[in-house]
Amino acid sequence: MTASSLEHASVPADADEVTLLIARQVEPGYEAAFERWAKGILDSASRFPGHLGYGLFRSSGDGAPWFLVHRFRDAEACRAWQESPERAAWFAHCEGHRHTEVARRTLTGMETWFAKPGSTRPAPPRWKMAISATLAIYPITLLGSYVLVPHLTVLPLALGSAVLACVYNVLMTYVAMPTVSRLLRGWLSDQSGRRP
Repeated sequence: MTASSLEHASVPADADEVTLLIARQVEPGYEAAFERWAKGILDSASRFPGHLGYGLFRSSGDGAPWFLVHRFRDAEACRAWQESPERAAWFAHCEGHRHTEVARRTLTGMETWFAKPGSTRPAPPRWKMAISATLAIYPITLLGSYVLVPHLTVLPLALGSAVLACVYNVLMTYVAMPTVSRLLRGWLSDQSGRRP
């Protein structure tokens, strides 16, 4: 599956962030019309306050759906878009594009770290996400304690803590969590251990 348009926010998911993952089935021969419509609605949503980024993933073929992804600052920003006249107008003028929504997922907080674009598979149980996050952050904090902290003692406490938070945040988002979620993919996707 290829991404025809993908914009990522410069900040990682936090506890309030909401990601919408929408799968739409497009009838053969109407792909170009749908892509124009999808890019238009995504662009319209991107101008809303609290919208953090979007993605459009083309079908991989053989009847596979297209995927639209929206990221919002929080549930209120997501709801404002969902209930907006602008969104309603796009859906009021989508005849002729021959597409139907076939699945939708709403992800919040840590779930966005474990969501695979183009998949509507449920997120892992929270206890598995907590263990994975702990495994990811442990080596970062250990390394930071030995490498960074001794050099930050000359800074005011608030500034030194801000530097640590920034470094840890970037390493968690772009290095540690992608690595851990890839190494533990089989265990994370095994739903047999889901707790009630």
